[in-house]
Amino acid sequence: MRIVITENYDEMSRIGARIVARTINEKPNAVLGLATGGTPIGLYRELVRMHREEGLDFSRVTTFNLDEYVGLPKDSPASYHWFMRENLFQYLNIPEQNIYIPSGTTDNYEAFCTWYEARIRESGGIDLQLLGIGTDGHIAFNEPTSSLGSRTRIKTLAKQTILDNARYFERPEDVPIYAITMGVGTILEARKILILANGRYKAPAVAAMIEGPVTSMCTASALQMHPETVCVLDREATKDLQMLEYYEWVQEKSPGSPYRKRREDTPLL
Repeated sequence: MRIVITENYDEMSRIGARIVARTINEKPNAVLGLATGGTPIGLYRELVRMHREEGLDFSRVTTFNLDEYVGLPKDSPASYHWFMRENLFQYLNIPEQNIYIPSGTTDNYEAFCTWYEARIRESGGIDLQLLGIGTDGHIAFNEPTSSLGSRTRIKTLAKQTILDNARYFERPEDVPIYAITMGVGTILEARKILILANGRYKAPAVAAMIEGPVTSMCTASALQMHPETVCVLDREATKDLQMLEYYEWVQEKSPGSPYRKRREDTPLL
């Protein structure tokens, strides 16, 4: 893992967006894996700005979202279809036919999951997968005890996840208890992974992901096995890291590092 430490949410979002933009500039028909939730909103806003002001072109990009709640129609304000349209897709020039989000209302979930996996493969695989991390260390909706080799499937949500996501619903009891999600094994097949985390409340999960054992109790810890994972963290999310001084040293001193601070002439990734 490459650990990139930023001072605040805005800097984390800008650096994350530049990593995404670099991927698109290097491969205009890049396949992006996208995430939802509060964490990537700043990154999405920065991508929209880069599209409007710097000409970042998404016309050949294909996207696959990580997950969706089971039972929510696309037009539900709590659905991830709605989230992605409101926060990103309506502002970019990604062709509608290149946008894939799991269906929460399919008649045959098993068949849909098989199709979704196949569609990712047919598109050439995911070049860059964007992730956030749950307070219990989960990625996508791969809750604790999920298989680290799991594929796209239906998953029962943990009580903590339901509580964490209740802010997006009128009442906590409105949060669905099932979701369709890419599996950990699916995520690990991405060529590059970008995971963002901010806030003191994410610090225990971040420490478990980076410094803890690889275990299904913290599915994000599986990213330790991926050869191209970049963790972009704000200062508060690093509070429980035992090796923080070392990560800062590496970030600042590594020869040729694209993440060295106070070097305006050095591009990020």
